[in-house]
Amino acid sequence: MNIYLQALKRDLRIAIRNPSSILNPLLFFIISVSLFPLAISSEATILSPIGSGIIWVTSMLSMLLSLNALFHHDFENGVLEQMVISHHSLPLLILSKITAHWILTGIPIILLSPLFGLFLFLDNNGLYVLMITLLLATPSLSLIGAIGASLIVGIKNSGMLLSLLILPLYIPILIFASSAVSQAQFGLGITGQLYFLATVLIVSLMSAPFISGIALKISLE
Repeated sequence: MNIYLQALKRDLRIAIRNPSSILNPLLFFIISVSLFPLAISSEATILSPIGSGIIWVTSMLSMLLSLNALFHHDFENGVLEQMVISHHSLPLLILSKITAHWILTGIPIILLSPLFGLFLFLDNNGLYVLMITLLLATPSLSLIGAIGASLIVGIKNSGMLLSLLILPLYIPILIFASSAVSQAQFGLGITGQLYFLATVLIVSLMSAPFISGIALKISLE
């Protein structure tokens, strides 16, 4: 656990020294959500039913935007190879990188989502469930995204390839999360959707660091 915390602090320090890695996904999220009322309508009756979908799509794409750099810096300076051959647990080191990614992209999105939820006329139930779904599902986006990032490490201009690998895996999360918010606004039950998101999180947490470790070893051979 000590090596996990040390690696997490290191990854956070590196990201802070390169603020564009933090600001770019956040600015993309802010600008994208803000453009929808301009392009569609500013009427509450139109925006409210689709507000959760707007926030969830932009959240997903914002987190995907920064995944390409998850292992890139360490690959370029040789740290990634040292991680693979070191006596420390590789899945634990990978988990620290995933945690840093979620802290720097997922948490800001979660904190901003109530403001944009109000902007898109979500009611109190919708805002509450939106926060719950983001808390449950954004870590899964980082965990699943790490698998794709580990498969394409070392490949130049791999952003499109990463999107093709990861987006199909993100779609079920998007469907269940946005439907939970929509149903909450109509007073319908959302237990099934939340159970699904929690299950995906648990399975991803237990498997993604190990799968990413195997993929990194293959990519670096």
